[in-house]
Amino acid sequence: MTTMITVWVAAFLTLCVFSFLYRDNPFYRFAEHLFVGAAAGYLLAVQYQNVIVPNVWIPLTSGKLLTIGLTVIPLVLGLLMVARVSPRFAGPARWAIAFYVGTYSGIAVTGYMQAQVLAQIADAVKPFPPGWGAVNAALGLIGLLTVLAYFFFSVPHKGPVGVGARVGIWFLMVAFGASFGYTVMARVSLLIARVQFLLRDWLHLIPMS
Repeated sequence: MTTMITVWVAAFLTLCVFSFLYRDNPFYRFAEHLFVGAAAGYLLAVQYQNVIVPNVWIPLTSGKLLTIGLTVIPLVLGLLMVARVSPRFAGPARWAIAFYVGTYSGIAVTGYMQAQVLAQIADAVKPFPPGWGAVNAALGLIGLLTVLAYFFFSVPHKGPVGVGARVGIWFLMVAFGASFGYTVMARVSLLIARVQFLLRDWLHLIPMS
């Protein structure tokens, strides 16, 4: 009985979302608000259990002065960020936000440089492997140089630089197209899963796998 109720509720909500394909309606808005509310409540509970309790509550109740002192600083910064909703505390809230953005930017830039820029340069200067690996390595090197030429605006895109820039456009279009196609494929996979659920688990029109 519990499984049947769960299937019917899931099918009803799925049809409510699909009803937006016709036009906006109360059923779609009900499913949308239910999803947003449930997601917000779930995220709040997860953050409380995984962040507030281990990083704030447990250190504050540990009885160790050093641990309590180190916990009070991020706690105050977090409360200042929440206080941003009040115009009265807008100034102090900017301090906390600036500290967070600056710290995150410093960490992110270092990681991005190591994972993207330096790794790309290291792959570009490696000797070509034998076989078809050399073709892949050559395409990667040509793509790197031509895309850099396209975004190099200090000189006019004429002559060899212009040819490289035009080739770089082709590499960019292929990359954007592949990324868009992958995104569409992921969404179509979700659609197929929902249709399979309706036809198999709810209506039993196709056999269970």
